Amino acid sequence: MVQAEIAAREVSLAARNVLRHKRRSGVAVAAVAFGVIALILANSFVAWILWAMRETTIRSHLGHVQVSKAGYRENGTADPFAYLLAPDLPESAAIASLPHVQVIAPRLRFSGLVSRGDATVSFAGEGVDPAKEAEIQRSERLPRAAVNIVAGADLAPDEPATVILGEGLALNLGAKVGDAVVLLANTPSGGINAVEVRVKGLFSTISKAFDDTALRLPLATARTLLRVQGEHQLVLLLDRTERTREALGEAERRLSGRGLEFTPWFELSDFYNKTVELFGKQAAVVKLIIAVIIVLSISSTLMMSVMERTGEIGTAMALGVTRARILVQFLSEGVLLGVLGGVIGVVLGVVGAWAISAIGIPMPPPPGQSWGYTGELRLTAGILADAFMLAVLTTLVASLYPAWKASRMVIVDALRFNK
Repeated sequence: MVQAEIAAREVSLAARNVLRHKRRSGVAVAAVAFGVIALILANSFVAWILWAMRETTIRSHLGHVQVSKAGYRENGTADPFAYLLAPDLPESAAIASLPHVQVIAPRLRFSGLVSRGDATVSFAGEGVDPAKEAEIQRSERLPRAAVNIVAGADLAPDEPATVILGEGLALNLGAKVGDAVVLLANTPSGGINAVEVRVKGLFSTISKAFDDTALRLPLATARTLLRVQGEHQLVLLLDRTERTREALGEAERRLSGRGLEFTPWFELSDFYNKTVELFGKQAAVVKLIIAVIIVLSISSTLMMSVMERTGEIGTAMALGVTRARILVQFLSEGVLLGVLGGVIGVVLGVVGAWAISAIGIPMPPPPGQSWGYTGELRLTAGILADAFMLAVLTTLVASLYPAWKASRMVIVDALRFNK
């Protein structure tokens, strides 16, 4: 109780001293608030970009977790037919019962040649279940569809002899919606098989490099072309991306020793991981600049206060106030400025973020992407807490030297300022 009363008294004294110079304190608080607002808006924009990139990458082709035969990632390219999952996989029920799993989509990956007239180009193909893929791609929270159909329509379960081409692949082939194309691929026996399909649509994703070589067709048609049964992967979509590690751990625990490997999306998305690393370094630089601005502003304010109150400090020390008390007093004033600026900055930052998100930020296509988007700001508790703690900690650091300077004054020299 006594400690609480002492603390309340210190806060009250610090507040009175801060209010003695309203203009100067107001400028200091405004500098802190401005830094907090800038940090909130910058970090919220980066957080939204990374979130949108992550979700689009997951829903366009990676899924949250990919299930395949052990060794498929390392050796599947060289010998794809040795790593086919059985169509009646015994572990299917156990996989479907994993926590947070919403969709299980089979995919059969292969490569070959696609021809139209005299033009022939290579492709990387996927045999998919159109209904399952539609569930994976659907997300109302994303600024646009993860797989954007730019012409024609997406695959349908009742149209097996159709294909959708990546926008870049269609351009290289000279194909358009409605054209007939021929797909050629190797079979397990070493022969070559071909099927004729109709181009039902053209698509684009977050990755232009993927669109330049990719095509998709119904799983049944892909099996016919390759003369196989089964698929290479089961792609799992979870209810939330944040639960990927939990679902992954549970899958490995329940199905260990079954000859299956579970690969999470973050091990497959090298571009996303490098983008996160780059943005993290940029955010650290912005944070450092804001911290320096706050430190200089608060330090200057408190040093001026120390100089103006030199006589007052000498009188207080002559009356028995300890050096530690003087130190705590000036530290309290600095932290109070930080708290006030932090609170104001957080409130205005939240309001500003909501307003900007409501208006939207038109963005051009980033490198490697074929379409632009309307950006928003994504506020999180972590961003707000980080900005507020930056205000408090930087003002505390800025207060250390002025507070130390005030507490180390010689009483006799300080008292001369009263004359």
